[in-house]
Amino acid sequence: MMTSAPFVLIALPVPVRTLFHYLAPTPAPIPGARVKVTFGGRSLVGIVIASTDQCDFDANKIKPIDSVIDHQPLISNHLLEFIRWAADYYQAPLGEALQAALPAQLRQGNPAQHKADSNTQLWDLTEEGRGLPTGALKRARQQAGIISKLQQTGASSWAELKAAGCSREALRALSDKKLIQPATEQNTPTIRQSPLTLNTEQQIAVDAITPNEFGVHLLDGTTGSGKTEVYLQVIALALAADPQAQALVLVPEIGLTPQTLARFRRRFGPSVCAVHSGLNDTERLNSWVRAAQGEARVVIGTRSAIFTPLATPGLIIIDEEHDGSFKQQDGFRYSARDLAVVRAQKLNIPLILGSATPSLETLHNAQNGRYQHLHLTRRATANPATPIEVIDSQAATEHHGLTPEALEALARHTNAGNQALVFLNRRGFAPILQCRDCGHQLSCPHCDARLTLHRNPYHLHCHHCDYQQAPAKRCESCQSHRLEPLGAGTERSEEYLSRAFPSTPVIRIDRDSTRNKGALDALIDRVHEGEPCILVGTQMLAKGHHFPKVTLVVILDVDSGLFSADFRGPERMGQLITQVAGRAGRAEQPGQVLLQSQHGDHPLLQLLLNQGYGQFAQALLDERELTLMPPLAFLALLRADAPNPGAAMAFLQQARELAESIQTDQQIQILGPMPALMEKRGQRFRYLLQFKALSRRTLSVYIRQLIALISAQKASRTTRWSIDIDPQEMG
Repeated sequence: MMTSAPFVLIALPVPVRTLFHYLAPTPAPIPGARVKVTFGGRSLVGIVIASTDQCDFDANKIKPIDSVIDHQPLISNHLLEFIRWAADYYQAPLGEALQAALPAQLRQGNPAQHKADSNTQLWDLTEEGRGLPTGALKRARQQAGIISKLQQTGASSWAELKAAGCSREALRALSDKKLIQPATEQNTPTIRQSPLTLNTEQQIAVDAITPNEFGVHLLDGTTGSGKTEVYLQVIALALAADPQAQALVLVPEIGLTPQTLARFRRRFGPSVCAVHSGLNDTERLNSWVRAAQGEARVVIGTRSAIFTPLATPGLIIIDEEHDGSFKQQDGFRYSARDLAVVRAQKLNIPLILGSATPSLETLHNAQNGRYQHLHLTRRATANPATPIEVIDSQAATEHHGLTPEALEALARHTNAGNQALVFLNRRGFAPILQCRDCGHQLSCPHCDARLTLHRNPYHLHCHHCDYQQAPAKRCESCQSHRLEPLGAGTERSEEYLSRAFPSTPVIRIDRDSTRNKGALDALIDRVHEGEPCILVGTQMLAKGHHFPKVTLVVILDVDSGLFSADFRGPERMGQLITQVAGRAGRAEQPGQVLLQSQHGDHPLLQLLLNQGYGQFAQALLDERELTLMPPLAFLALLRADAPNPGAAMAFLQQARELAESIQTDQQIQILGPMPALMEKRGQRFRYLLQFKALSRRTLSVYIRQLIALISAQKASRTTRWSIDIDPQEMG
């Protein structure tokens, strides 16, 4: 029935792919504003999408809006259009996509206003403070620490200073001495630090990027080649062209945010702010408001920051663009890197994708002329890229995963006053607890995964579903007492190296050692003090960190990437080896890289080591062309999981039949149902259907039709299922 009653269409945070009609008050709320409504007996905050005078339902049954929160749009037309595009492409409910774009306090209906918070107050050096000589205030250790940190990182919040071990008393004392002051959030950033002199390649890259003009630029630079300096100088040019312009910089991990924030604040002062999940709700709200109002001129964040509102957008930068962390793996499954291309195009601004190991998708776009390919082949220092020496790891078992050659190199480099990095992408003490008598290995009762032994605290832990238990005293199979840990994790390597090198500090950096707020910053600060030490860590250390004193890198185990069931496994292996190796010899001292492997003669590994990542990536692209896998084709996964494996399989079998009913010209290849790479996880059995097409548009239209058919089935309301467009994980 058609009606002329005034309605508004509202997106609500519910897993339903539709908008909801509500009666509009007078005047009707504006698109992009928040409203409170009653839905299913609950009070929800929704976003107004449009007004309409049409409705197919009985107007007498349409509920009114409870209250209007915003009388001006909270989300601008540009940003709303962008999020609607993203929800449509990734086949996600618009309400859930909009929720992902807002900080928690705005999702709860709180005002979009800057909240006074002493934790977020920025402090900076006064002119007198900047003039202090190095080593001043030695007798006041905490005051000296604050001065040193502000000299190194520029303006810092109280929360950041507290995480570095500073006290309120020291802060007040320095303020009374007029050595520090509250930083003003200037609308126009002041250049605090002079730019570095660019080499020829860096200058060509800077000159190639035109402000206020859309273009995607792949900055393909070897590790240590000065990509960040290119970012800084391009931002400075954008700000010079438009004093109100803003730059959005995305990094893959929260762990990279503090050092990136520090370097950008040294250059641009307190007009730089952060947006990531490590902030508390008030900090995130304040950063969002500063960006929306144009006060923050440079916004640095992780994946979700791609939805940050910008008053005057001028430039987007994605650092380490190859990193899988830019893909959201649950809920609204978007790729921040791919969305950055769309947002930059809609805003007509440049986008820089930076990496020493570009993804195959990005390289393919550069080869086809869609992206401009800029090369940085020289390190910013005089040292060339460090060659990688392969060592047979068969001899490593008696030394907890380290070969005699690696131990000798660790002793040599640390005795020379340098630092070393031991890379092992397995946290915990040991990945396996096995019975010596019957060979039984302790597994997670909820997943197809072994339990990892941790020493501190002493327990067994599943890193997939978070199940934990006390270590068994007897074998559950034969009741033997002879249980022993097999293999090495970061804890075991740390313990062994601490015994082997008692006079050298061993610093472990992984998810466990950095769980508390500020822990990672404190560990990184220890490394930057420059004293000899051995770093032991996971891939957290492989991403963008600059350790000038690290001259040795030992890579313990990457062989699994050579034989991965995931077609992306070799690509990730090559990226990881190249990135980790790039931590060595980044300053004055030359570096050494040792790679322990049982398959040192593998053709792909030899290609990477002898001809570099570029040739290695080209070989993988050639292989993908033969097998018609991304980026030469496009994928979508339909996943289903249930406590009963039969229920999930039956759902996907029905979905396949529906898929085949709309398959008319064989342009879509369907594979499955089949088990996920880890079939059982968290007491649920996981299966998937894979869809492949040679055209992105063909696949998108097809999946939209399929979702409509599936949603109409009763099973879709009783089985947990999801769709993943351009999946990065095949599990």
